[in-house]
Amino acid sequence: MQSKGLKVSLAIMRFVLALEFLWAFFDKLIGISKPGNGWVNGNSPTIGFLSNSTGPFSSIYKAIAGSGIIDWLFMLALLGVGIVLLLGIVMKIGTIAGAVLMFLMWTAALPKVGNFFQIDDHMIICVALLILLFAKAGQVAGLGRWWANTKLVKRCPGLE
Repeated sequence: MQSKGLKVSLAIMRFVLALEFLWAFFDKLIGISKPGNGWVNGNSPTIGFLSNSTGPFSSIYKAIAGSGIIDWLFMLALLGVGIVLLLGIVMKIGTIAGAVLMFLMWTAALPKVGNFFQIDDHMIICVALLILLFAKAGQVAGLGRWWANTKLVKRCPGLE
């Protein structure tokens, strides 16, 4: 059983991560931090990060950088995970998808100079998403409890 403080902390973490994913989506979409550099202006949301990939998987990431399908998958993942975290529904799919995305982004930036354990913000977010999944954090300050009791989720528990 979770204490009230832990529940509140998990809800706050969920909302903060939701804002992180949604900010990344809108920043890449319309170029908030770099005006005129958004996806709507014809710029690829993946080319900058993936083109500068390092480490053992860099040839793969550089090959897919700027690909239309990769751009779409990336943007849908950012938006989807952000909405899932914000609402607290479909948390199993959303947190796992977000963790996979963060893990892949981590592998695109190996090795981390001066970091023996190779940990960065992508891995921290990955672990945080898994904590939210296992703690059923969508049921705290979200629609998760209601969602879990719908007929759809009762028939397909993977949608919880």
